[in-house]
Amino acid sequence: MRFADIPGNEALKKALVSMADSGRIAHAMLMYENEGCGALPLALAYIQYLNCTDRRNGDSCGECRSCRQMSGLVHPDTHFVFPVNTSRKTDVSRPVSESFLGLWRELVLKNPYFLESELYTALGIEGKSGVIAIAEAKYILEKISLTPVGDGYKTVLMWLPEKMNAETANKLLKAVEEPPEKTVFIFITHNPDRVLPTVFSRCQSYRVLPLPKDGLAAALSGIFGKDAGLAERQAAISGGSIGVALDAMGEREEYMSFMSIFKDLMTGLASRDLLAAIEASDRMAGLDSREKQKAFCIFAGECLRKIFLCQQHLQDIAGIPGEEADFYAGMAARANRTFCRKALAMVDRSAMLLDRNVNQKMVFCDLAGQMFLNF
Repeated sequence: MRFADIPGNEALKKALVSMADSGRIAHAMLMYENEGCGALPLALAYIQYLNCTDRRNGDSCGECRSCRQMSGLVHPDTHFVFPVNTSRKTDVSRPVSESFLGLWRELVLKNPYFLESELYTALGIEGKSGVIAIAEAKYILEKISLTPVGDGYKTVLMWLPEKMNAETANKLLKAVEEPPEKTVFIFITHNPDRVLPTVFSRCQSYRVLPLPKDGLAAALSGIFGKDAGLAERQAAISGGSIGVALDAMGEREEYMSFMSIFKDLMTGLASRDLLAAIEASDRMAGLDSREKQKAFCIFAGECLRKIFLCQQHLQDIAGIPGEEADFYAGMAARANRTFCRKALAMVDRSAMLLDRNVNQKMVFCDLAGQMFLNF
Protein backbone atom coordinates (compact mmCIF):
# COMPACT_ATOMS: atom_id res chain seq x y z
CA MET A 1 0.00 0.00 0.00
CA ARG A 2 1.44 3.37 -1.08
CA PHE A 3 0.28 6.84 -0.03
CA ALA A 4 -0.52 7.55 -3.67
CA ASP A 5 -3.12 4.77 -3.61
CA ILE A 6 -5.11 6.42 -0.82
CA PRO A 7 -7.51 9.31 -1.52
CA GLY A 8 -7.72 12.29 0.85
CA ASN A 9 -5.94 13.19 4.10
CA GLU A 10 -3.06 14.87 2.29
CA ALA A 11 -1.96 16.83 5.38
CA LEU A 12 -1.72 13.64 7.44
CA LYS A 13 0.26 11.89 4.70
CA LYS A 14 2.75 14.77 4.67
CA ALA A 15 3.06 14.62 8.46
CA LEU A 16 3.76 10.87 8.39
CA VAL A 17 6.32 11.24 5.59
CA SER A 18 8.03 14.12 7.40
CA MET A 19 8.23 12.11 10.62
CA ALA A 20 9.78 9.14 8.83
CA ASP A 21 12.23 11.27 6.82
CA SER A 22 13.40 13.18 9.89
CA GLY A 23 13.96 9.97 11.86
CA ARG A 24 11.86 11.32 14.74
CA ILE A 25 9.55 8.32 14.82
CA ALA A 26 6.73 8.25 17.37
CA HIS A 27 7.08 4.98 19.25
CA ALA A 28 3.30 4.80 19.82
CA MET A 29 0.66 6.30 17.51
CA LEU A 30 -3.11 6.33 17.75
CA MET A 31 -5.05 6.99 14.54
CA TYR A 32 -8.73 7.67 15.10
CA GLU A 33 -11.38 7.73 12.41
CA ASN A 34 -15.04 7.37 11.66
CA GLU A 35 -15.42 3.74 10.65
CA GLY A 36 -14.19 2.99 7.14
CA CYS A 37 -12.47 6.35 6.51
CA GLY A 38 -9.04 4.95 5.70
CA ALA A 39 -6.91 4.75 8.86
CA LEU A 40 -5.86 1.17 8.10
CA PRO A 41 -4.62 1.92 4.53
CA LEU A 42 -2.75 4.96 5.87
CA ALA A 43 -1.12 2.90 8.62
CA LEU A 44 -0.09 0.21 6.12
CA ALA A 45 1.33 2.85 3.75
CA TYR A 46 3.28 4.41 6.63
CA ILE A 47 4.76 1.06 7.70
CA GLN A 48 5.72 0.36 4.09
CA TYR A 49 7.35 3.79 3.81
CA LEU A 50 9.29 3.30 7.05
CA ASN A 51 10.83 0.08 5.76
CA CYS A 52 11.21 0.99 2.07
CA THR A 53 14.83 0.92 0.87
CA ASP A 54 14.22 3.20 -2.12
CA ARG A 55 11.85 6.01 -1.12
CA ARG A 56 10.80 8.28 -3.97
CA ASN A 57 9.14 11.70 -3.89
CA GLY A 58 7.54 11.23 -0.50
CA ASP A 59 6.31 7.69 -1.10
CA SER A 60 7.55 4.12 -0.98
CA CYS A 61 8.86 2.62 -4.21
CA GLY A 62 6.49 -0.34 -4.21
CA GLU A 63 9.20 -2.49 -5.80
CA CYS A 64 11.83 -3.35 -3.17
CA ARG A 65 11.61 -6.57 -1.19
CA SER A 66 10.17 -4.87 1.88
CA CYS A 67 7.46 -3.14 -0.18
CA ARG A 68 6.50 -6.40 -1.87
CA GLN A 69 6.24 -8.11 1.51
CA MET A 70 4.06 -5.33 2.91
CA SER A 71 1.88 -5.36 -0.20
CA GLY A 72 1.11 -9.00 0.56
CA LEU A 73 0.85 -8.33 4.33
CA VAL A 74 3.59 -10.87 4.98
CA HIS A 75 6.37 -8.58 6.22
CA PRO A 76 8.12 -10.63 8.95
CA ASP A 77 8.58 -7.63 11.26
CA THR A 78 4.97 -6.41 11.06
CA HIS A 79 2.47 -7.97 13.46
CA PHE A 80 -1.30 -7.55 13.36
CA VAL A 81 -3.64 -7.66 16.35
CA PHE A 82 -7.44 -7.40 16.07
CA PRO A 83 -10.56 -8.49 18.01
CA VAL A 84 -11.30 -12.22 17.85
CA ASN A 85 -13.50 -14.85 19.46
CA THR A 86 -14.18 -18.56 19.11
CA SER A 87 -15.18 -19.26 15.53
CA ARG A 88 -16.74 -21.86 13.29
CA LYS A 89 -13.72 -21.33 11.00
CA THR A 90 -11.13 -22.55 13.51
CA ASP A 91 -11.07 -25.23 16.18
CA VAL A 92 -8.84 -23.20 18.52
CA SER A 93 -10.51 -22.95 21.93
CA ARG A 94 -8.64 -19.79 23.00
CA PRO A 95 -7.94 -18.00 19.71
CA VAL A 96 -5.61 -15.04 19.19
CA SER A 97 -5.14 -12.88 16.12
CA GLU A 98 -2.45 -15.24 14.80
CA SER A 99 -5.13 -17.95 14.53
CA PHE A 100 -6.94 -15.84 11.90
CA LEU A 101 -4.05 -14.17 10.02
CA GLY A 102 -4.94 -15.84 6.72
CA LEU A 103 -8.53 -14.60 6.91
CA TRP A 104 -7.34 -11.13 8.01
CA ARG A 105 -4.95 -10.85 5.06
CA GLU A 106 -7.63 -11.99 2.63
CA LEU A 107 -10.07 -9.35 3.89
CA VAL A 108 -7.55 -6.48 3.99
CA LEU A 109 -6.22 -7.22 0.50
CA LYS A 110 -9.77 -7.33 -0.83
CA ASN A 111 -10.97 -4.15 0.91
CA PRO A 112 -8.78 -2.28 3.45
CA TYR A 113 -11.75 0.00 4.25
CA PHE A 114 -13.81 -2.84 5.76
CA LEU A 115 -16.20 -2.30 8.66
CA GLU A 116 -16.12 -4.07 12.02
CA SER A 117 -19.14 -6.19 11.09
CA GLU A 118 -17.36 -7.30 7.89
CA LEU A 119 -14.33 -8.43 9.90
CA TYR A 120 -16.49 -10.52 12.20
CA THR A 121 -18.20 -12.11 9.20
CA ALA A 122 -14.84 -12.89 7.60
CA LEU A 123 -13.58 -14.48 10.83
CA GLY A 124 -16.78 -16.47 11.34
CA ILE A 125 -17.67 -14.82 14.66
CA GLU A 126 -20.94 -13.14 13.66
CA GLY A 127 -23.19 -12.58 16.63
CA LYS A 128 -20.26 -12.45 19.07
CA SER A 129 -18.26 -9.57 20.49
CA GLY A 130 -14.66 -9.47 19.36
CA VAL A 131 -12.10 -9.06 22.17
CA ILE A 132 -8.37 -8.48 22.53
CA ALA A 133 -7.52 -10.69 25.47
CA ILE A 134 -4.49 -11.18 27.70
CA ALA A 135 -3.14 -13.89 25.38
CA GLU A 136 -2.65 -11.19 22.73
CA ALA A 137 -0.42 -9.20 25.07
CA LYS A 138 1.77 -12.24 25.63
CA TYR A 139 1.93 -12.78 21.85
CA ILE A 140 2.95 -9.14 21.23
CA LEU A 141 5.63 -9.12 23.92
CA GLU A 142 7.11 -12.33 22.54
CA LYS A 143 7.21 -10.97 18.99
CA ILE A 144 8.82 -7.63 19.80
CA SER A 145 11.47 -9.35 21.93
CA LEU A 146 12.79 -11.20 18.87
CA THR A 147 15.63 -9.87 16.74
CA PRO A 148 14.17 -8.19 13.61
CA VAL A 149 14.51 -10.09 10.35
CA GLY A 150 15.34 -6.98 8.33
CA ASP A 151 17.03 -3.64 8.99
CA GLY A 152 13.82 -1.65 9.27
CA TYR A 153 11.24 -1.22 12.01
CA LYS A 154 9.34 -3.83 13.96
CA THR A 155 5.70 -2.77 14.01
CA VAL A 156 2.66 -3.84 15.98
CA LEU A 157 -0.57 -2.68 14.34
CA MET A 158 -3.57 -3.07 16.63
CA TRP A 159 -7.01 -2.58 15.09
CA LEU A 160 -9.63 -1.42 17.63
CA PRO A 161 -7.64 -1.09 20.89
CA GLU A 162 -10.94 -0.22 22.61
CA LYS A 163 -11.59 -3.98 22.56
CA MET A 164 -8.72 -4.54 25.02
CA ASN A 165 -9.58 -5.25 28.61
CA ALA A 166 -7.65 -3.60 31.46
CA GLU A 167 -5.55 -6.71 32.11
CA THR A 168 -4.32 -6.80 28.51
CA ALA A 169 -3.58 -3.06 28.46
CA ASN A 170 -1.69 -3.17 31.76
CA LYS A 171 0.53 -5.98 30.53
CA LEU A 172 1.41 -3.94 27.42
CA LEU A 173 1.93 -0.54 29.07
CA LYS A 174 5.65 -0.90 29.71
CA ALA A 175 6.32 -2.02 26.15
CA VAL A 176 4.19 0.79 24.69
CA GLU A 177 5.89 3.42 26.83
CA GLU A 178 9.45 2.13 26.36
CA PRO A 179 9.51 -0.25 23.39
CA PRO A 180 12.66 -1.96 22.15
CA GLU A 181 14.78 0.02 19.70
CA LYS A 182 13.14 0.62 16.29
CA THR A 183 9.79 -0.76 17.46
CA VAL A 184 6.56 1.11 16.67
CA PHE A 185 3.04 0.58 18.00
CA ILE A 186 0.16 1.82 15.82
CA PHE A 187 -3.38 1.74 17.23
CA ILE A 188 -6.44 2.32 15.04
CA THR A 189 -9.68 3.20 16.80
CA HIS A 190 -13.22 4.22 15.91
CA ASN A 191 -14.00 5.25 19.49
CA PRO A 192 -11.07 7.10 21.06
CA ASP A 193 -13.14 7.86 24.16
CA ARG A 194 -13.34 4.10 24.83
CA VAL A 195 -9.60 3.49 24.59
CA LEU A 196 -8.21 3.00 28.08
CA PRO A 197 -6.63 6.28 29.26
CA THR A 198 -3.42 4.51 30.23
CA VAL A 199 -2.93 3.54 26.58
CA PHE A 200 -4.30 6.75 25.05
CA SER A 201 -2.00 8.98 27.09
CA ARG A 202 1.11 7.18 25.83
CA CYS A 203 0.29 7.69 22.16
CA GLN A 204 0.76 10.49 19.68
CA SER A 205 -2.72 10.98 18.21
CA TYR A 206 -3.68 11.60 14.58
CA ARG A 207 -7.16 12.30 13.23
CA VAL A 208 -8.08 10.58 9.94
CA LEU A 209 -10.66 12.84 8.29
CA PRO A 210 -13.69 11.70 6.29
CA LEU A 211 -13.56 12.46 2.58
CA PRO A 212 -15.57 15.39 1.20
CA LYS A 213 -18.61 14.31 -0.82
CA ASP A 214 -17.00 15.03 -4.21
CA GLY A 215 -13.80 13.26 -3.22
CA LEU A 216 -15.70 10.20 -2.02
CA ALA A 217 -17.76 10.02 -5.22
CA ALA A 218 -14.58 10.27 -7.31
CA ALA A 219 -12.89 7.51 -5.27
CA LEU A 220 -15.87 5.18 -5.56
CA SER A 221 -16.09 5.58 -9.33
CA GLY A 222 -12.37 5.95 -10.11
CA ILE A 223 -10.67 3.53 -7.72
CA PHE A 224 -13.43 1.00 -7.10
CA GLY A 225 -15.14 1.14 -10.51
CA LYS A 226 -18.65 1.92 -9.26
CA ASP A 227 -21.30 3.52 -11.45
CA ALA A 228 -20.77 7.30 -11.33
CA GLY A 229 -24.42 8.14 -10.66
CA LEU A 230 -24.75 5.55 -7.90
CA ALA A 231 -21.40 6.66 -6.44
CA GLU A 232 -22.57 10.27 -6.29
CA ARG A 233 -25.82 9.34 -4.54
CA GLN A 234 -24.06 7.08 -2.06
CA ALA A 235 -21.38 9.68 -1.35
CA ALA A 236 -24.10 12.07 -0.23
CA ILE A 237 -25.26 9.76 2.56
CA SER A 238 -22.10 7.91 3.68
CA GLY A 239 -20.56 10.55 5.94
CA GLY A 240 -17.30 10.64 3.98
CA SER A 241 -16.58 6.96 4.69
CA ILE A 242 -15.41 4.76 1.81
CA GLY A 243 -16.09 1.67 3.94
CA VAL A 244 -19.69 2.65 4.68
CA ALA A 245 -20.30 3.53 1.03
CA LEU A 246 -18.83 0.28 -0.29
CA ASP A 247 -20.77 -1.74 2.26
CA ALA A 248 -24.05 -0.08 1.27
CA MET A 249 -23.38 -0.47 -2.46
CA GLY A 250 -22.39 -4.11 -2.09
CA GLU A 251 -25.27 -5.04 0.21
CA ARG A 252 -28.28 -3.99 -1.81
CA GLU A 253 -30.25 -7.03 -0.61
CA GLU A 254 -29.61 -6.12 3.02
CA TYR A 255 -30.53 -2.50 2.27
CA MET A 256 -33.86 -3.56 0.81
CA SER A 257 -34.53 -5.79 3.82
CA PHE A 258 -33.75 -2.95 6.26
CA MET A 259 -35.84 -0.51 4.23
CA SER A 260 -38.81 -2.88 4.28
CA ILE A 261 -38.65 -3.17 8.08
CA PHE A 262 -38.27 0.59 8.53
CA LYS A 263 -41.21 1.31 6.21
CA ASP A 264 -43.42 -1.16 8.08
CA LEU A 265 -42.45 0.44 11.39
CA MET A 266 -43.12 3.99 10.20
CA THR A 267 -46.38 3.02 8.48
CA GLY A 268 -47.56 1.48 11.74
CA LEU A 269 -46.64 4.64 13.65
CA ALA A 270 -48.32 6.92 11.11
CA SER A 271 -51.48 4.78 11.13
CA ARG A 272 -51.52 4.69 14.95
CA ASP A 273 -51.40 0.90 14.68
CA LEU A 274 -49.33 -0.25 17.66
CA LEU A 275 -49.64 -3.93 16.70
CA ALA A 276 -48.09 -3.24 13.27
CA ALA A 277 -45.22 -1.35 14.93
CA ILE A 278 -44.63 -4.25 17.35
CA GLU A 279 -44.64 -6.71 14.42
CA ALA A 280 -41.94 -4.60 12.77
CA SER A 281 -39.93 -4.73 16.01
CA ASP A 282 -40.18 -8.55 15.90
CA ARG A 283 -38.59 -8.44 12.44
CA MET A 284 -35.76 -6.30 13.83
CA ALA A 285 -35.17 -8.79 16.64
CA GLY A 286 -35.27 -11.60 14.06
CA LEU A 287 -32.22 -10.32 12.18
CA ASP A 288 -29.67 -13.11 12.33
CA SER A 289 -26.93 -11.45 14.41
CA ARG A 290 -26.40 -8.64 16.87
CA GLU A 291 -24.08 -6.98 14.35
CA LYS A 292 -26.93 -6.85 11.83
CA GLN A 293 -29.27 -5.54 14.49
CA LYS A 294 -26.79 -2.76 15.34
CA ALA A 295 -26.38 -2.10 11.60
CA PHE A 296 -30.14 -1.69 11.37
CA CYS A 297 -30.03 0.88 14.16
CA ILE A 298 -27.45 2.87 12.17
CA PHE A 299 -29.63 2.52 9.07
CA ALA A 300 -32.74 3.67 10.94
CA GLY A 301 -30.84 6.69 12.26
CA GLU A 302 -29.92 7.66 8.70
CA CYS A 303 -33.54 7.29 7.61
CA LEU A 304 -34.70 9.50 10.48
CA ARG A 305 -32.14 12.10 9.38
CA LYS A 306 -33.72 12.12 5.92
CA ILE A 307 -37.20 12.61 7.40
CA PHE A 308 -35.89 15.51 9.48
CA LEU A 309 -34.30 17.15 6.43
CA CYS A 310 -37.58 16.80 4.55
CA GLN A 311 -39.36 18.54 7.41
CA GLN A 312 -36.88 21.40 7.03
CA HIS A 313 -37.48 21.50 3.25
CA LEU A 314 -33.90 20.37 2.61
CA GLN A 315 -34.65 17.34 0.44
CA ASP A 316 -31.94 18.33 -2.03
CA ILE A 317 -29.16 17.53 0.44
CA ALA A 318 -30.78 14.47 2.00
CA GLY A 319 -29.56 12.01 -0.65
CA ILE A 320 -32.98 10.38 -1.08
CA PRO A 321 -33.33 7.95 -4.04
CA GLY A 322 -36.16 8.95 -6.38
CA GLU A 323 -38.19 5.82 -5.69
CA GLU A 324 -38.25 6.61 -1.96
CA ALA A 325 -39.07 10.33 -2.22
CA ASP A 326 -42.84 9.90 -1.68
CA PHE A 327 -42.31 7.77 1.42
CA TYR A 328 -40.00 10.27 3.10
CA ALA A 329 -42.17 13.22 2.14
CA GLY A 330 -45.25 11.49 3.57
CA MET A 331 -43.53 10.61 6.85
CA ALA A 332 -42.17 14.15 7.17
CA ALA A 333 -45.65 15.59 6.79
CA ARG A 334 -47.24 13.26 9.35
CA ALA A 335 -44.55 13.04 12.06
CA ASN A 336 -44.39 15.35 15.06
CA ARG A 337 -41.76 18.07 14.56
CA THR A 338 -39.80 16.78 17.57
CA PHE A 339 -40.12 13.13 16.60
CA CYS A 340 -36.87 12.69 14.66
CA ARG A 341 -34.69 14.17 17.39
CA LYS A 342 -36.27 12.00 20.08
CA ALA A 343 -36.32 8.88 17.89
CA LEU A 344 -32.61 9.24 17.07
CA ALA A 345 -31.81 9.19 20.79
CA MET A 346 -33.99 6.08 21.18
CA VAL A 347 -32.22 4.30 18.30
CA ASP A 348 -28.79 5.15 19.74
CA ARG A 349 -29.88 3.81 23.11
CA SER A 350 -31.10 0.59 21.47
CA ALA A 351 -27.70 0.08 19.81
CA MET A 352 -26.00 0.63 23.17
CA LEU A 353 -28.25 -1.94 24.86
CA LEU A 354 -27.54 -4.47 22.10
CA ASP A 355 -23.83 -3.93 22.71
CA ARG A 356 -24.47 -4.84 26.35
CA ASN A 357 -26.23 -8.09 25.38
CA VAL A 358 -29.70 -7.01 26.50
CA ASN A 359 -32.44 -9.27 25.09
CA GLN A 360 -33.13 -8.18 21.50
CA LYS A 361 -36.91 -8.61 21.59
CA MET A 362 -37.13 -6.43 24.69
CA VAL A 363 -34.90 -3.76 23.14
CA PHE A 364 -36.82 -3.49 19.88
CA CYS A 365 -40.27 -3.84 21.42
CA ASP A 366 -39.45 -0.96 23.75
CA LEU A 367 -38.09 1.06 20.82
CA ALA A 368 -41.31 0.60 18.84
CA GLY A 369 -43.43 1.52 21.85
CA GLN A 370 -41.48 4.66 22.64
CA MET A 371 -41.51 5.79 19.01
CA PHE A 372 -45.26 5.16 18.91
CA LEU A 373 -45.80 7.45 21.91
CA ASN A 374 -43.71 10.24 20.39
CA PHE A 375 -44.83 10.13 16.76
